[in-house]
Amino acid sequence: RARFVGPRELDVGAAETISADQVVIAAGSRPVVPELPGLSSVEFHTSDTVMRLHELPRSMLIIGGGYVAAEFAHIFSAFGTSVTVLNRSDVLLRREDADVAKRFTELLARRVNVRLETTVKAVESTGDLGVRVDSVGPEEGRELIEADVLLIATGRVPNGDTLDLARAGIEVDDDGLIVVDEYLRTTAAGVFALGDVCSNEQLKHVANKDARVVQHNLLHPDSMITSDRRIVPHAVFSMPQVASVGLTEAQAKEYGMDYVVSRQDYGETAFGWAMEDADHFVKIIAHARSKIILGAHVIGPQASSLIQPLVQAMSFEQPGLEVARGQYWIHPAMTEVLENALLGLDD
Repeated sequence: RARFVGPRELDVGAAETISADQVVIAAGSRPVVPELPGLSSVEFHTSDTVMRLHELPRSMLIIGGGYVAAEFAHIFSAFGTSVTVLNRSDVLLRREDADVAKRFTELLARRVNVRLETTVKAVESTGDLGVRVDSVGPEEGRELIEADVLLIATGRVPNGDTLDLARAGIEVDDDGLIVVDEYLRTTAAGVFALGDVCSNEQLKHVANKDARVVQHNLLHPDSMITSDRRIVPHAVFSMPQVASVGLTEAQAKEYGMDYVVSRQDYGETAFGWAMEDADHFVKIIAHARSKIILGAHVIGPQASSLIQPLVQAMSFEQPGLEVARGQYWIHPAMTEVLENALLGLDD
């Protein structure tokens, strides 16, 4: 453990301090643990520990409805565990585009017991290494649900609050994120930050890019490069996969943008038809006149790979119709669903 005791000076324990001309803060984030009555008296897991279980549980309760909940619900249900997800909102993955979130919730609920609009009131031990959760559902009826394992999946918080940053002159914002400029320099001279500790995008590929920027800027202080976080994609590795980049349709509407939407089902392409796919789709939001892509959302097999050409188009500001018509698309590959979705922007 390390804490700042002054500018670029750290207490690392055992009465030892270290200092340096340059310091990089890459302290990451940690799981949020909600204040639930009884939680401190039972054994529970987070994403940091749940993959280290010694044996497969027969049943699992997951509190939460975001990326972590969606991914681990899929993982353990695929292994044969009976999984119940308790989520406060009316859909899972509520930050995704509304069409994607609704479809994902429907599909996961075919394999997992999904309880929506459910609030957890208390947690207690069953006395035999299991847990019991007291919850209230949309009908206001209280229900006791038991399981062998409890997974808390309610988000993550940056670790800046563990470092005594104020002693080093390092500012944080209202969300607890270290304030950095475009070069990833903090408000303290000689101190850089990267990854979850200074970014709302809690993603490994963002931290990887940040690390390359910081490395360059440490070695080349007279020719620094900037960190561009305008076009940041993400994916949810569940079943089905979900991948997104840019604006949702609700955000485009909220910002008053003049936009068009194209939606293409997997099953309307040769590859999707061969898969007998009736559930998955691509949705693209673009500027109505220029057809510059504002957002893209994919739900279905290999969504995390399929979205990459759209990320590239957005990064280099290529109009969607130009991307569709300016190259060959292999037939009958899965990527034809992207081609058709892009062509649909002209309808």
